[in-house]
Amino acid sequence: MVTHLYLGVIVLAVFATTVANADIKFECGKNSVSVTWKISPELVPYAARLFLGNCMPSELQVLPTGAGEAKFNYRFDDCKFKKMMKGKHIIYQNELSYRPQAKSKPAVFVFPIKCIYKRPEGWVPPFLNPGSGVSDGHSGLVFHMALLNEQMTGIAKTNIITLGSFMPIWAAVEQKSHQPLLLLMEECVAATTAELHYGSQVYPLISNKGCLLESVRGSSKFLPRYHSSAIILHLQSFKFGLGEEVYIHCKLVAWDPERLDETKKACHFVKEKASWELLDDPPQSSLCSCCDSTCKSRSKRGVHWASDSLSHNSVVGPLIIVDRSDTKANSTLVGSGSAADVQVQ
Repeated sequence: MVTHLYLGVIVLAVFATTVANADIKFECGKNSVSVTWKISPELVPYAARLFLGNCMPSELQVLPTGAGEAKFNYRFDDCKFKKMMKGKHIIYQNELSYRPQAKSKPAVFVFPIKCIYKRPEGWVPPFLNPGSGVSDGHSGLVFHMALLNEQMTGIAKTNIITLGSFMPIWAAVEQKSHQPLLLLMEECVAATTAELHYGSQVYPLISNKGCLLESVRGSSKFLPRYHSSAIILHLQSFKFGLGEEVYIHCKLVAWDPERLDETKKACHFVKEKASWELLDDPPQSSLCSCCDSTCKSRSKRGVHWASDSLSHNSVVGPLIIVDRSDTKANSTLVGSGSAADVQVQ
């Protein structure tokens, strides 16, 4: 055992002297990545301790000099790649690592691998499914609303949220053969009940026909759209109902994307600019100027379309917001029942 420990120390010391000069190259493909990691002769016998995520090298070539080339050729479906959506991009990220000791021990070297792609026009995330909470609307429209995971790659698997962290609320309307639609969150409140009654205690999140109040109080905002028929509210968790079951109630509106006005909009407050900004067309942010007063329609344009305007009351929950010091909370799954129901107005 003493001998093994001594050899392990030697390996770590040798690697520490060469890691600073690590020669790593990678190329991002359409659905995969190719990585070439040149290693010193001393490390060739330990190439099995090199990893991309949880994958070992797919090929090891020993060069005439005694050095080696460890190659990793894997799809993003393998090796525990993390997929993230950020703005107009899709990001796949992972880590190259050298782990001379057991997996429970930390790696002695880590190198980030990141592939960034522009999101295709009209791309719809794979989590669009009826299990996330559905309501059938008039004219064959189907509405969805759900809590996403932190990476925004799918429906959240837990409804336990740490105070101050973000809970992405996703909503969408399936257009099918209908004319192009713009989905808006006209009003949203948090409540401790799954149904709203007269006198219910609520915490306003969005009011005044699409003004995100939580962007003034905290760091909440609307994320850039991947499609006009969907919207993601990047909502920072709050103290209201702390430790209790909390439900997010929203009035969703399907509207004509060409007819934005002061009553049909999505506005959030940008602290860096100290002003309100219109999500869908920042140059028209003057439509958000009423967010500090009362937003009313100034003209009758769109009245002919109003009869086709569809609104639905939707609810996501129960969500449980806990303080960081609370370590007794147990995660529970958010399913397709009461955890992500949508009620139709």
